[in-house]
Amino acid sequence: MRHYEIVFLVHPSQSEQVPAMLDRYRTNLEARGGQIHRLEDWGRRQLAYPINKIHKAHYVLMNVECDAEALAELESAFRFNDAVLRNMIIKRDAAVTEPSPLLKSGDEREGSDDDGGERGERRSRRSDEGGRSDDDGEERERFRDSDRD
Repeated sequence: MRHYEIVFLVHPSQSEQVPAMLDRYRTNLEARGGQIHRLEDWGRRQLAYPINKIHKAHYVLMNVECDAEALAELESAFRFNDAVLRNMIIKRDAAVTEPSPLLKSGDEREGSDDDGGERGERRSRRSDEGGRSDDDGEERERFRDSDRD
């Protein structure tokens, strides 16, 4: 059996149906002798470009080990499910079981307790860096008045 990495995007209005879809796909794979090595639900994320006028989608990543028949069945399930917007299946050399970099970065962000991160408070450019101030407004008014005369 071969190893595959599968990513599919689900319509955002069908996000609550994702667990049921995953169970269905898992039972289909396991019934045909396949095995899921990694399953990550990335949740709702912004798309790089709109798909059918949709700007967000629910992302799911799976690493599976299965034969060609089980993969064809899974592809067919994706094709005939209107909630699946896109899918990508890549053949891998070995099973990947460690968390993806996207999931790792999400865990690190959730674990941080600081409010602003490394960046400090933002200062007003106008008053601190020699930009416009309220006094400049008065000068502009005087200039406009003298220009009219």
